Parts: sequence; structure tokens; C-alpha cells
Amino acid sequence: MSRRMLIMLSLSAVLFGGVFGMKWFGNQKMNEFLNAMPTPAVTVASTKAEAMIWENRLESVGSLVAVNGADLTAEVDGVVTAIYFDSGDIVKRGELLLSMASASEQGELKRLEAQAELTELNRKRSQQLFDRKTISKAEYDTAVAETNVALAAVQAQQGRLEQKSVKAPFDGKLGLRRVNVGQYLGVGVAIVTLQKLDPIDVDFSMPERYLSILEAGLKVSITVDAYGDEVYDGIVLAVEPKVDPQTRNVDVRARLANPDGHLKPGLFASVVIRLPSSDAVVVIPHSAVNYTSYGDSVFVVQNNPDAPPPPEGPNPAMGAYTDLEVIQRFVTLGETRGDYIAVKKGLNAGDELASTGLLKLRNKQPVIIDNSNAPMPELNPNPPQG
Repeated sequence: MSRRMLIMLSLSAVLFGGVFGMKWFGNQKMNEFLNAMPTPAVTVASTKAEAMIWENRLESVGSLVAVNGADLTAEVDGVVTAIYFDSGDIVKRGELLLSMASASEQGELKRLEAQAELTELNRKRSQQLFDRKTISKAEYDTAVAETNVALAAVQAQQGRLEQKSVKAPFDGKLGLRRVNVGQYLGVGVAIVTLQKLDPIDVDFSMPERYLSILEAGLKVSITVDAYGDEVYDGIVLAVEPKVDPQTRNVDVRARLANPDGHLKPGLFASVVIRLPSSDAVVVIPHSAVNYTSYGDSVFVVQNNPDAPPPPEGPNPAMGAYTDLEVIQRFVTLGETRGDYIAVKKGLNAGDELASTGLLKLRNKQPVIIDNSNAPMPELNPNPPQG
């Protein structure tokens, strides 16, 4: 290799080494500068964990059912001759609702009544003859039996005649009329629904682990979507004495007063069973919880012991000065009520938490507290309806 080539290679090595050296030196100084810059603070609202006394309760969902409810049908076929009700009427037990053509049945009843009257006359004559010992006891017994058979036939025909009419089996409110005068009505065809609305029952299920505390007489409150936040109170009427082996749930029935008839059978109901005890709990607003796939956490606000001293003069590059930071802490959550959620583990009453801007926070993040527009949580929120 010539001397000229060696000189060229040496100069190239020095040149490239200087370029890479300057690049490395610049990167090092840039990293030192960035590391020396303070982390910009995030403005958040804060809230405090509160101690509250919560009444113990169990929650479930169920359906409303009538204490008495039935779709009324006819027992026999026939042509409708008269309808004595209108849709939506309030009726009493035994009130006549509908009648069908019954001329042949009434004629048969008159024939049987006449026959029964004749057999009764024969029985009386036989009684007189038997008293005079003119006829035997067997002949008299035959006359008595014939009278009884005739009376039974009359009674049976009266029953068949009654089947030609439909009466209300209990007090209640009628639904929509499904038949018309002159219509041929078959057996089992619905005429109208009759429902007793006051009181009304709600059926729901509870997990088997609550079986030991479920009993008749517990207070119950329900709400239904049809009437918003209106609450209806009642008591547990009965608890099923067996557990469903498929779902491992036990069925419960509660009864509620319904004097206005607002509650209707079939409505979906949210049920709350109020237990005769209460617990002290630590609660926080929902907005303070950071929900993630690896666990629920909160950001606790605390003083930063490593915070630099406040600057002597304004420094726009550093932003607003703060000596507060947040520490991420994982918590175990419990029951939810309104805007609050109970914390079983991980917090103490009085701990200050970030309640807004959680997506911008990380562990050791400096924060500035601004509660001027902080939301106000409520146990029983009632937002305005648009």
C-alpha cells in the first residue's frame, strides 16, 4: 500500500470520527438539557375520600305481577248475544260481563224442572201410601230416588246454562274487549283480560349466598322506567323454600301498595331490599377512578418532597410552579350509589384525589389543583331531562 493511500485513509478516519464524535456529544448535551427541564404540571380538579354511613341493601331486577290476573274465556261454544262492559271498566266480583245464546238450554231447564216437580208430587203420594202401609219400603225408596235424580238433572242443567254467561271472578280492571255481539265464540278464545292492580306483586331472584338474610317482612323499594325516579315501597311477602339448581338463585316475591294503579303487571322493575343494618364506608366519586384492564386505581395528591424551590423571576419555559404531585394507587372497589362508589381497600377518609384529567396523569406527575369547575357528586342524582 502506498504512502499516499495511508495518508488518505487516516484523514478519512479523522474526519468521520470527528463528525460522529460531534453528533454523540450533541446528543449527550441535549439529553442532559431535557433531563434537567422540569416535567410540566397538569391542571386537575380534586376531591376527597369521604366517610359515610350506608344502609345495607341488596339490589336485583324483577317483573311486576298481579295478585289476581286472568284472561277471561268462555267455558262452552256459542254466539254472543250481549256484552255488558266496556274496555277499561272497573268491575266487582260476580258482575255479569257477557252472555251467549241459550234458548235451547233454557227450554231444557224448564222441561227438567217440570219433570222434577212431577217426581216430587209422586214422592209425596208415595209418602202417604207408605205411611198407610199400602206400598212397600222399596217402592217408596224408588220414588225418593227418582225425585233426587230429577233435582240433580235440574241442577246440572242450571250449571250448563250458567256456562253461557261470563262473570268477573274477582274485583279488578278490565283490559281491551276482544269480542263483539253476534260473534261465534269458541272455547278458550280470549274475551278480555282482568287484572287486580292494588296491591301488586313484584317477583325477582337473589343469589343463594343471601338466603340466610332473606325473610318475609323486609322493606323493599322499586323503580320502573315508565315513571322515572318515582319510588314505590313494599315488603317481602315470601321467599321460595328451594334454590333453583340451574341458576343457584332463590325466587322472592314482594307486595306493594298501588292505589293509583300506576304499576302494571309485566313492567320491568329495579328492586332494592333494605336490610335492618348499616356500615361505615369510605366513598369517592366515580370520576376519580381510573378503570383499566389490569386493575382500578386512583391518583392521590401529595406534596412533592423533591420539588425545586419556586423561581425568583418569571420563567415561561417552566410554566406555573407547583409543589404537588400525584401517586397512582390501586384500590378495591365496592357498591355503587348515585355518583359515589365505595372503596373497600386502598384509601382512607380524607385522602385527596384527582377527579378530572386522569388520562393525562402518570405516577409522580406534578399537578396544579383548580376546583373552580369541579363537578359536585350526589348520592341521589336527578339530572334534568332534555
